[in-house]
Amino acid sequence: MTEWLDRALIASPYYYRLCINEKDFHRELKRLKISQEQWPPFITKDAATHFFEGGDRPLAIVTIGNAKGKSVPQLYAMLVHEAVHVWQDIKESLGEKSPSSEFEAYSIQALSQRLMESYERQRKVKK
Repeated sequence: MTEWLDRALIASPYYYRLCINEKDFHRELKRLKISQEQWPPFITKDAATHFFEGGDRPLAIVTIGNAKGKSVPQLYAMLVHEAVHVWQDIKESLGEKSPSSEFEAYSIQALSQRLMESYERQRKVKK
């Protein structure tokens, strides 16, 4: 039997996730034992990425606000934008100053895809 292996070349030093509503965001901050005084606003505009320290790894929580009136391409574009912020922080934490353009593109693609898949799963649960 053939067993295909994970194609990832490196493991991200980050845990990251998407919260599409404020209630889930606050629940996650409580679970992470982040004191309420340190809680950032859920979103500052349409979407935001919040960075925290969580035990052995840094954490990134992407938040996306009210999706009403926005098309799927607009929402996905915001997730790509936030994926770039996550990538920038990952790159810095790895000490990577000049990644190849292909490595950078694949990294942002993978982050974006996982955020989009999470958005779709959460949106279906919310209905």
